[in-house]
Amino acid sequence: MLEIRPNCEHCNKDLPNNATDAMICSFECTFCANCVTNVLHNICPNCGGGFEKRPERPAKLLEKYPVSTTRIFKPVK
Repeated sequence: MLEIRPNCEHCNKDLPNNATDAMICSFECTFCANCVTNVLHNICPNCGGGFEKRPERPAKLLEKYPVSTTRIFKPVK
């Protein structure tokens, strides 16, 4: 099950469950679409893979399966 991480790892922008600009790689590294396009050029700095739009967890399942609150912030140099 996806963690649905709460922020962009590069710019620290909040990316709540319903964020339309949240992008993830196959290891669930999470970045905003702006950083993916303009900084990372669609290549994950952690694993070298590409990105896809992160799905939204249905609201009716959020209580049983809450999203992550752990923030990962490690800007790409």
